[in-house]
Formats: sequence, C-alpha cells, structure tokens
Amino acid sequence: MGRASCPIDRVSVGVIMNEPAKDKGVVLTEVQKRARRSRSIAIALVLAALVVLFYAMTLVKGPMVLVRPI
Repeated sequence: MGRASCPIDRVSVGVIMNEPAKDKGVVLTEVQKRARRSRSIAIALVLAALVVLFYAMTLVKGPMVLVRPI
C-alpha cells in the first residue's frame, strides 16, 4: 500500500504504489472458465425470458392497465 511521506503538508505517493503487481490473483482453469461461461449464458437467457414475459403481459393487459380507481 502507498504511504504518505509528509501527511501534514502534502500527500505524496511512495515508491510502493509505483511498483507493478507481482501476482496475477486467481487464475482459473479451463474447466472453471467454461463453467463460468455456462452460468453467464444461463443467467442471460433467464433475464431475456423475463423481459419477454413482462413485455407480453403488458401487451395482453393493454392500455386498461393505466385506467384504475385511485
């Protein structure tokens, strides 16, 4: 993490912040990447189905949805 060399007058970035990251974090295997892609596609399809369902329900109910007693 970076450190302030003079925290009272002004803040400057130390050498630590300028160093490139040495680790790449979590590296997924090909099986994990395929599983992640499959989950993402499944979520996208479910979301698209909900959008189509809501749109179809709006068309079925028609403009009378807006006419209701208050």
